Amino acid sequence: MEFTAEQLSRYNGTNESSPIYVAIKGRVFDVTTGKSFYGPGGDYAIFAGKDASRALGKMSKKEEDVSPSLEGLTEKEMNTLNDWETKFVAKYPVVGRVVSS
Repeated sequence: MEFTAEQLSRYNGTNESSPIYVAIKGRVFDVTTGKSFYGPGGDYAIFAGKDASRALGKMSKKEEDVSPSLEGLTEKEMNTLNDWETKFVAKYPVVGRVVSS
C-alpha cells in the first residue's frame, strides 16, 4: 500500500477501529500490537501516524524532530535509526510505504 503523509496521519491511534502506523525511512509499519507505546497516552504516541525517522535517529520526542528528513543526521544518529529500523522489521509487519503527495 502507498500512503501520502496526510493518509498516514489518519492511523495515529485516535480511532479505536483503525490500526496504528509508524513509518521509518518511508516504510510503514503496523505497530498496533504496541498500542501501549504508540497509542494515545503512550510514551511514543508522538510518532503514531507519522514518519518518525529523524526523531528516532536523534532519540528525540520533540515535535519538530518527528520528520522523514535525514538531512544533517550524524553517522551515529544514522546508526541509531538503522537499529530502530531493524527492531521494527523484526517486531512489526510492513504494510506499505510513504509516497509524495
